[in-house]
Amino acid sequence: MIDKIITSGTFSLDGGTWDVDNNVWIVGSASEVVVVDAAHDAAAIARRVGGREVRAIVCTHAHDDHIDAAAELAQRTGAPVLLHPADQVLWEMVYADLPYVPLQDGQVLSAGGVELTVLHTPGHSPGAVCLYAADICTVFSGDTLFQGGPGATGRSFSSFGTIIESIKGRLLTLPPETVVHTGHGPSTVIGQEAGHLEEWLARGH
Repeated sequence: MIDKIITSGTFSLDGGTWDVDNNVWIVGSASEVVVVDAAHDAAAIARRVGGREVRAIVCTHAHDDHIDAAAELAQRTGAPVLLHPADQVLWEMVYADLPYVPLQDGQVLSAGGVELTVLHTPGHSPGAVCLYAADICTVFSGDTLFQGGPGATGRSFSSFGTIIESIKGRLLTLPPETVVHTGHGPSTVIGQEAGHLEEWLARGH
């Protein structure tokens, strides 16, 4: 029902470039899936998908490391690319003319019996979203929440105060046993992270 492939590449913003490993999540059934964050290597993602239909390629946000394989994967699979339009400025840094389908807060996506509810969680970027699958007690958090705290907010188009409000209001309100599948690094659980909110506030990033 949930498959993961780790792809490697770079992330560039504000004049800097960093090597990164990204988690690409493939969610659905033996016949159809949604791909969450088409990062770096469309061929590898397509191989992992295999013969399954890709219903959608969902971008949790438009930093280049999360979308740089989206165009090629869409071409390979015929699937639409979905993004929250508040990330338009970041999207245009990578794709000048590639259209996407706008995501809306509260929208429900489905593939193979799994329903994913879109939670708009700005802060890491203006259009950052998480995808909550209540029936399997899982949230795909992109770069909004990691094991150990919020995603980075020290670059353009980000805000620490905003990401804290998103996490408090949209993620820490989920059941504590909810598994958090992140955009980078290990997964965690809402209940493990909820007790550290004051530490994050004191840390300030």
